[in-house]
Amino acid sequence: MQRVLMSILIGFLLFMQASAEEGSLEAFIEDELSAAGIPGVAYAIIDETGIRAGAHGTVDLRTGEAVAPDTPFQLASISKSFTAMAILQLVEAGDVELDGELSQYLDAFSGIPAGAITLRQLLGHTSGYSTLQGNESFVDRPESEDALSHQVDRIAQWSPAHAPGSQWDYSNANYALLGAVIEAVSGLPYDQYLETKILEPIGMQNSFVADGGIYGGVAIGHKPWFGSKRPTEHRKTHTARAGAPGGGVIASAEDLALYVNMMLNGTDDIISAENKMLMMQSASAQAPYYGLGWMLDPQNGIVYHTGTNPGTETLAMMKPEQGQGVIILVNAGSGMGFGETANLINGIRAHAFDETFVPDQSSWGRKLLFLTFALLPLLFGAGAIQAWLGRTGLRAKSGVFGAFSLWFPLLMTSVVAWVSIILIPNLFGVSLSALGVFSPDLAISLLATGMAGLLWAAFRLLVYYVPKLRNDSSY
Repeated sequence: MQRVLMSILIGFLLFMQASAEEGSLEAFIEDELSAAGIPGVAYAIIDETGIRAGAHGTVDLRTGEAVAPDTPFQLASISKSFTAMAILQLVEAGDVELDGELSQYLDAFSGIPAGAITLRQLLGHTSGYSTLQGNESFVDRPESEDALSHQVDRIAQWSPAHAPGSQWDYSNANYALLGAVIEAVSGLPYDQYLETKILEPIGMQNSFVADGGIYGGVAIGHKPWFGSKRPTEHRKTHTARAGAPGGGVIASAEDLALYVNMMLNGTDDIISAENKMLMMQSASAQAPYYGLGWMLDPQNGIVYHTGTNPGTETLAMMKPEQGQGVIILVNAGSGMGFGETANLINGIRAHAFDETFVPDQSSWGRKLLFLTFALLPLLFGAGAIQAWLGRTGLRAKSGVFGAFSLWFPLLMTSVVAWVSIILIPNLFGVSLSALGVFSPDLAISLLATGMAGLLWAAFRLLVYYVPKLRNDSSY
């Protein structure tokens, strides 16, 4: 009897401890949502006790509709792991080979150098296609049923930025090609293949593949907007058919947890246990931190993938040796310094893996950088007003030093324009217009800074030279 009572007591204490830990997580999430202005989050934790899921906040700031664990989110690049799994299913069926060349499966790559790129190189991002190439705009009518084949024809006209197999460079182009291989070999559209061969067998009932349509119930993305969050205009799925293999899976936190749990179960089911392990290992010597559709952190034994769509950020992470996993789906894009999502995501991750969470205290630097670009256009505008009010002194400039003070600002602001309009977006791996899709406030600030600086410098020159030109023309 004493042993029974002791067991009951221990069980009760463990239950109370788990409840307290879960309560602390819930309190943390609520505090962080409020502090960062994030509309909502859904999460799931996988460990030896099973799957626990939760949700906080709203699907749409305009309606106040609550987020739930079964609310579908656009997963963005986590979708790449689903495409990789589909390829491995075809490998197991004997329909393709990992080291088979593209020219064997896609007619558009027959007889061209890029046709020698292998499926393994595409899966591990060592094909030679660059990040910038992968972020190129997709074909017109991306929602049409033949959009993916049109995108493949377009990619076939590109020359890879690097020699295939020479280096790692993350590129969405790789997974567009893999999606086309799935269609060509299976005879099924990509979305139909994924839904019938992977999503449905796993039991992912609130999941599907995006086709660019509008679907009720899907979490609305919220983009950063000068310290706040602005909801996207509608529920239209951002990634259409042409981009679906690289970012088009839509799933709830509960469903994605079933998928991750399947990756961790060590059994043959959707694919063999051996191939699950292969997905979570380095794809090649040139890709030490990327497997087949999954990112790797070998030092900490972590396998993961992030995803970013306009107004949505996602994370699926596993510790295979411990049988642990965590899913975090946020319907907000991170701002720069203001309204950042990192603390929320890292805090939930730390709780799931029983790690110490250390909040990021360095956001002041990013805040300062954002404010610099947001305020510089105003300073340039004030400079133009000052140039006009002080035009008498400006027009009195003469000699070498006078010419230098007149023309150096144009050189300086040309450099500022290059940095803000070209260099900084390229550091993100996108063009300025593409950056604007994800971070409109930052893109507007960068463009305004570049243009306002050039206009200020040009205005000073006009103030100086126009009267002189008029005087010269009077003779």
